Amino acid sequence: MTRTTVGRMPVPPKRPLRLVPVDDHEMVLHGLDAMLGHFPDEVQIVGQATTAAAALTLVAEESPDVVLCDVRIGKESGLDLCKQITTQYPDTKVVLLTVYDDEHYLFQGLRVGASGYILKRIDGQELVGHLRRVREGETVVDHALAGRVALSAARLSSGEFWPGAHLGLTQRESEVLELLVSGHSNKGVASKLVVSEDTVKTHIRGLYRKLGVSDRSGAISVALREGLFR
Repeated sequence: MTRTTVGRMPVPPKRPLRLVPVDDHEMVLHGLDAMLGHFPDEVQIVGQATTAAAALTLVAEESPDVVLCDVRIGKESGLDLCKQITTQYPDTKVVLLTVYDDEHYLFQGLRVGASGYILKRIDGQELVGHLRRVREGETVVDHALAGRVALSAARLSSGEFWPGAHLGLTQRESEVLELLVSGHSNKGVASKLVVSEDTVKTHIRGLYRKLGVSDRSGAISVALREGLFR
């Protein structure tokens, strides 16, 4: 009797990742188009947007695998856009591509559902690699921020959670206090955290009360005395 060997069914090639870049600067969009054009088998740009509204329309129409957007889109918040996309279109992942080398933005992005945080100085090959990993379900963080993320993880494992937790500060109050210690004005804090100045003032009143101080210098003195920020 002749034995028939049945080979494995060939695995169909994976289709290119469908991508929608969002940025208020046309030059950035053109640059991404040119850079990713070298990887047609890996990434296909199915649309570009310069506003949050246009991005949401594209996501609804094209169902991309990934939206690549900045933390700020003109006067709009890329973080708000990220939250809208991940809530309304859970099959589409969002990666933040930004110039902000800032762990505050990183943590905010992860809180609202971002699958990655990458700095704009990245090259094409690295970007494609990160997008591939995101498509496969990983969360990617730019290597320049990895050390700070590791420090935060060490604080979590030691039970500290965040600087000032033992004094009763919420995580957001701790973030506000760190920026005050760094010399930021209320407006500067609001810009960093992508919130209104009124929201910042509310957090400041809360941390003043918990630290038992009445002004900014008193709060900073407590932070320095306790060694909250290094």
